Formats: sequence, C-alpha cells, structure tokens
Amino acid sequence: MIHPDYEKYLQSLATRTAPRHSHSLENRRRDYRERAMRQRGPLEEMADVRDAIIALEGRELRCRLLVPPREHGDALVVYLHGGSFVFGDLDTHEALCRRLSVDTSTRFLAVDYRLAPEHPFPAAVNDAIDVLRYVSAHVEEFAGSQSKIIAMGDSAGAALVAVASAAVRHDVTLAGQVLIYPTLGPAVVTDSSHRYASGYILEMDDLRRDYRQYLADWTDLTDPRVTPLFNVDLTGVAPAIVVVAQYDPLRDEAIAYAGLLEHFGVPVEVLEAEGMLHGFLRMGHVIPDALDIVDDVALHLSRYVARV
Repeated sequence: MIHPDYEKYLQSLATRTAPRHSHSLENRRRDYRERAMRQRGPLEEMADVRDAIIALEGRELRCRLLVPPREHGDALVVYLHGGSFVFGDLDTHEALCRRLSVDTSTRFLAVDYRLAPEHPFPAAVNDAIDVLRYVSAHVEEFAGSQSKIIAMGDSAGAALVAVASAAVRHDVTLAGQVLIYPTLGPAVVTDSSHRYASGYILEMDDLRRDYRQYLADWTDLTDPRVTPLFNVDLTGVAPAIVVVAQYDPLRDEAIAYAGLLEHFGVPVEVLEAEGMLHGFLRMGHVIPDALDIVDDVALHLSRYVARV
C-alpha cells in the first residue's frame, strides 16, 4: 500500500495541466529544481559549508563540503546526486546530504558532475571515476589524512557510484558504496519496471528519453559502464548498501544488482522502504515519515563508517 502522504502528493501531481513530455529540457530542468527546493524543507545546521573546485584533467568540477556540528570517526562520504543524468546540482540534494551528515556525524562531499546532453556519455562516468581517485589522493583537502572514503549516490548518481566503485577497486580503497534506488541501464526490463512504469513519480518513458540524451551516439548497451548488470566480474568491489522503494520501477533491477554483487562475494545490505516511491529520501518536507527512513539509512551508513 502506498503511503497515504504519497497518495495525496500523487493526486496533486495529477492536477497539472501540461504533460511533462511536452516540456523542453530547459523547462524540465527548471521544474525539477523548483520541485526539489520546495520538497527539501529546512536545512540542518552545519559546522561549515564550503564550496570548492576539483581540478581534473581538462575540466573543473564544483563540489560542496558539508561538515557536521559533531564529527565521530574519520571518514568522508563522496555523494553523487540523481536526476536522470540530465538534472540536479549541489542545491537539489543538499538537504538530504546535510541530514545524513548530521545523522552520521560524518563529512559529506557533494560533487557536481557534468550533465548530458551538453556532456554525453562517458563524461559523467569519467567524472565519477576521476573524482574518487582525486579524493583518495588528496583526502586531506576535505577531511583527515587517514579518512576512510565511502561513495554514495541516488538514482543516476547511484549508477555512477556503482560504475566508479568497480572501476577503481584495484587502486582506490573504498570503505563502502551506498546505492540509493539506482538506475542500472536503459534496456533493463523487470516486473517492477512494467508494474510501476507510469504514475509513480519516475516515468519510465521520461527515463528512457533521458538515457537517449545521456548516451547520444553510444550504442553498446552491454557496456557495464552503461548497464552495470552486465558486469562479468565484481570481485573485490567495496561492500554495498542498496536502498530500494517498494513502488519504484527501478526496484527489481537494484535488487538484481545486489544479487550480482553477492555472487562475487561482495557484502551487501538491502534496505527496502515500504510504501515509498522513487526519490522519497528527498521528500521529507512533503512525506514526513521519509525522514525516519533517512535516519535508518544513516544508521546503516554509520556502521560502515565505524568499520576498520
């Protein structure tokens, strides 16, 4: 059963007169950002919020360091936001990062990777991989010199975390990876992708169109950087927490990826949010019970932080 507050929210969306597919990308980006800012509610107080630039070969990426009022342990979470590879920025996901940072007493580094269609595949993938390598080599710029690094992301950002965690496993030590309702390929067909294809926040037709903009001229959908479920070896990848929502079209593929990780001996925790839909972790201002689930995710993440 869908959470009652989500039912009300879905009904409010149904009153919109203009179908989303009629909007230009510019308008959809504006609408996405406006919705995100309305949904996020009050921001948690931080000890420090610092914007910076990560200088990579041939480009610079904006990032935002969030320092909680109290810090326990010595860890840094690198966060990649969601948004179908075409939306999202440091502001749209800041409330979630702040809440998780305060809950875990851990620093968060949110990274603004390049978006499509201006920067098609593999730009975002390369950004995710290079950022993890950069942070590993320069961790003292953001946290203690001996800090453990955890990669975390939601939706498209979770896909990038999955790809990057596999790519860097031999030269970067990650304490863990946290995949929040990840999208794991444009052609993945599951029961949940059919059952919840429309009317459940994430519209599969929209996601497929966004994938087309993201991939541009790239046609090999079996490339594991596009579809991580096609990985043939994930041995040695960082332990994972996989968060899924009961009524998310991406639910089944996330669970399948958790099974793939387990097949290669990777420790995995799957956390399923009953009654919730895609994107619920950022909906605390609209769906108050979602904040309890954010806190539960933080509890599991805290156990990661404490691992040696």
